[in-house]
Amino acid sequence: MFPQLEIGSDPAVVREWATVVEEAGYTHIHAYDHVLGADPANRPGWSGYNDKSLFHEVFVLFGYLAAITTRVELVTGVLVLPQRQTALVAKQAAEVDVLSGGRLRLGVGIGWNQVEYQALGIPFRQRGALLAEQVDVLRRLWAEPVVTYDGKFHQIEEAGLNPLPGRQIPIWFGGSADAVLRRTGRIGDGWMPQSVPDDRARAQVATIHAAATAAGRDPATIGIEPRLTLSAIPEADWPAFIAGWEALGATHLAVNTMNLGLQHPRDHAKLLQDLLPKLS
Repeated sequence: MFPQLEIGSDPAVVREWATVVEEAGYTHIHAYDHVLGADPANRPGWSGYNDKSLFHEVFVLFGYLAAITTRVELVTGVLVLPQRQTALVAKQAAEVDVLSGGRLRLGVGIGWNQVEYQALGIPFRQRGALLAEQVDVLRRLWAEPVVTYDGKFHQIEEAGLNPLPGRQIPIWFGGSADAVLRRTGRIGDGWMPQSVPDDRARAQVATIHAAATAAGRDPATIGIEPRLTLSAIPEADWPAFIAGWEALGATHLAVNTMNLGLQHPRDHAKLLQDLLPKLS
């Protein structure tokens, strides 16, 4: 996990972190997305990210990392897709994929921050229905030189991207609601849970697989990437966490070093470098 909230804004530190992570042997860099943070001063009970939370914009960040790295996959986890213009996301994602040599994986979700949606001019309540159509539009724009599309939320008349990515960029979903799980099974390339591998997680995976089967898809082709948050799970439980998710079909693992009280942004890279032998 790219330590968004704690790495700071020094480009040299970001560069060093990415270089160390790649050279250590990690297979992907996973960053998540927020455009605006809400000031909680006049919002009693506000919880979650705020105006003091530092977020590097994911596509700009990945453009920078594409030039620094050569091998690691660049993963959004997750991009809040409904609050962004679909054609622009298609363009940005295609560009990152082209410039990185086909290393982008697009994790998407509907988000939770109404303040952010309002500021970006997108109705909050329609975000679930909008996302499903957005995925269809993205895939059409990445595959076809010229697209005509007449949907509920999108109208495109004989227009297309250039350059095209030359492939279908994988689209994974984040979230745990039943609608998200069913959507993952129907149209997703993978799922990004943030929970432990318990009976609830087993039932969620079963929901995804059932939806995939009903849609005529092979459930085994759908990836799963859980997130091991080191600050929340004792070190003694890490092997059981990893083994439990592997038993449920996990194909990837994200490792989150934030909220450990590390003294310097550079400490995140050093910790990840030291941890990899324990996690392999």
